[in-house]
Amino acid sequence: MNVLVWHVHGSWTTAFVQGSHRYLLPTLPERGPWGGGRPAAWDWPASAVEVSPEELADVDVDVVVLQRPEEIELAERWLGRRPGRDLPAVFLEHNAPRGGPAASSRHPVADRDDLLFVHVTHFNDLMWDTGSTPTTVVEHGIVDPGLRYTGELAAAAVCVNEPVRRGRVTGTDLLPRFGAAVPLDVFGMGTDGLGAHLHCPDVRTVGDLPQDRMHDEMARRRVYLHPLRWTSLGLSLLEAMHLGMPVVALATTEAHEAVPPGTGLCSTDVDRLVRELRALVAEPERARALGEAGRVYVLGRYGLDRFLIGWDAVLDRALEKHHRRGARQPVAAGPRE
Repeated sequence: MNVLVWHVHGSWTTAFVQGSHRYLLPTLPERGPWGGGRPAAWDWPASAVEVSPEELADVDVDVVVLQRPEEIELAERWLGRRPGRDLPAVFLEHNAPRGGPAASSRHPVADRDDLLFVHVTHFNDLMWDTGSTPTTVVEHGIVDPGLRYTGELAAAAVCVNEPVRRGRVTGTDLLPRFGAAVPLDVFGMGTDGLGAHLHCPDVRTVGDLPQDRMHDEMARRRVYLHPLRWTSLGLSLLEAMHLGMPVVALATTEAHEAVPPGTGLCSTDVDRLVRELRALVAEPERARALGEAGRVYVLGRYGLDRFLIGWDAVLDRALEKHHRRGARQPVAAGPRE
């Protein structure tokens, strides 16, 4: 198939474009959120192809994977066809609901019988109200970075983007409590000056590294800390487990599914998490054993093959659904004899 998909989330898209289709990536000269194209620093297959808005009008698109409500109008303008009405479409929601009571959050594309709706976690499917729009779940898949864990540095790795701006959502306020137990090395965008902002010298900024180098550097730390209060399911957590790192995580949203007993600790008791973080840094052999068990688990639960098989099934369903809807459309009456 020719699949139109915007480059919105780098790690998710990296896994998605590993499939057997041709992936059309809208690309603008300035790049940006609506035309990011292929990332220069990531190794994507040749089947992930950059296309300009001008080229899209003449491209045979089989299905559109939408990830933001604004893409519906954008796709119609660039393709000359409306997703859902004129060609098969899937809406993928990456995020948990934000603001207000989560269980009451109405999704912008609720009650659309012309779309298939895909969540990345069962928690999101539970919490979003999509009305009559049919939903399914395809859990995350990861391109395996390989077992890289050395744990040579007696510190914890944390990966979070814009922790100062996002604050309590990313558990930024908790970092000094963890940093008082073990040094924290923080990876991600917008992390400069984080230690000074928190008045905590043991919260140290590594910064936004290319993915391959970030994986190498994360794996040198003894343990991975996942302090986010409210996130869909951090792909960095799954990547850390693929690397062979033991993990300490807040048991919020879907994290408990990713961190079963024997792979680390997942809890809402911050004091307990602090104690376990300190213990794992002090016990390298136990840390290594937990990390090895976690890698075995995520290779099965969040492996790339399972992810791509799930998405092939979704794309096939989208085409079948669109063809059925077309067959049911009323046929205009011809002129009377």
